[in-house]
Amino acid sequence: MSRVVTWAAGVAAALVACTATRSWSVDATTKIDITHDAIGAPPLDFELSQTGDGERGQWTVVRDPTAVDGVAIEHRSTDPHDDRFPLAIYKPLSFEHLEASVRLKIISGTMQTAGLAVCLRDQNSYYAVGASALEHRVDLLLFAKGRVTRIESAEADVVSDRWHTLRVVANDDHFTVSLDGKELFVTFDRARRKDGRLALWTQEDNVTRFDHIQIRALPVPGDN
Repeated sequence: MSRVVTWAAGVAAALVACTATRSWSVDATTKIDITHDAIGAPPLDFELSQTGDGERGQWTVVRDPTAVDGVAIEHRSTDPHDDRFPLAIYKPLSFEHLEASVRLKIISGTMQTAGLAVCLRDQNSYYAVGASALEHRVDLLLFAKGRVTRIESAEADVVSDRWHTLRVVANDDHFTVSLDGKELFVTFDRARRKDGRLALWTQEDNVTRFDHIQIRALPVPGDN
């Protein structure tokens, strides 16, 4: 994550906390289904973008017998451009408070970091929950106005070429982050922006696969 820190000083691993844009039942859990998407094509319902400069990576649906449903969303790139963070933004829904999880497998890459972006307003404004197989750590980062700030982090048993389940709860002004069923940390951002979308998030030339993406809308704190 040293490049991220350098980028933060100069200018800088996931589920969106945020108000539904379509009819959505509080406490209902949805799974993003990619089993009917075309193999070798970009995933449906996702907008492809990135933070930073460089070539845009390729996001495609691939067969993977180790994935829960036999298919996964893969990001692949050969561009090692520093501080480039590819995004696959889930378009249909936006939430204010949520619990979200994803399975991810970091296959290769210079930085070996991937996760989820939450409360995403655009490609330069969001939180990222990133799991690093290089530094064996999970971070909560805030991207805003060309800068990235590390809000919280914890050591974690993140390794490459293994599926991990990353989970985040964004409820009011606090975040709870877990990996493989183990809670890593609870932290707060009193100024948390409470609207935005969910995105798959990775870094630079990573080859990463994602599957089993689930989202549950939470009730607004204080509501009955």
